[in-house]
Amino acid sequence: MLNRLTDTLNFQADALSLRSERQRLIASNIANADTPNYQARDFDFASALRNATGQASQGQSSLAPGKLQLATGSAGHLGRGGVPAGSKQQADMNYATPAQTNLDSNTVDMDRERASFADNTVRYEATLRFINGQVKTLNTAITGQ
Repeated sequence: MLNRLTDTLNFQADALSLRSERQRLIASNIANADTPNYQARDFDFASALRNATGQASQGQSSLAPGKLQLATGSAGHLGRGGVPAGSKQQADMNYATPAQTNLDSNTVDMDRERASFADNTVRYEATLRFINGQVKTLNTAITGQ
């Protein structure tokens, strides 16, 4: 019983952390809307959440290419992206496809970024409300009120 409660809260905590990281990425894209040659970045939230919670399939699919793993001889060696080897897996970053060509090669589409920012904000708030509801329910069950 306790495992189910902590698993649910851990899932929501991972989702909240990923939503926060996605919000930071979108804000970075918006801040660099006028930077020449800036490539807008984002990640697939659903696959990142599956990876963070350990629900991703372990076997290789014929549809998805396998990931190349770095060989390290010591735990202090750095892995991909400067992250220590063996640390929690980070979301794979993708580049946004440009909606229209720009002379400065910037791929930030402000309409798309604003919509993504608003959508992510609403989902972040919903996750917070869900966590608050679960904690209130647990508190009610414990105190018996």
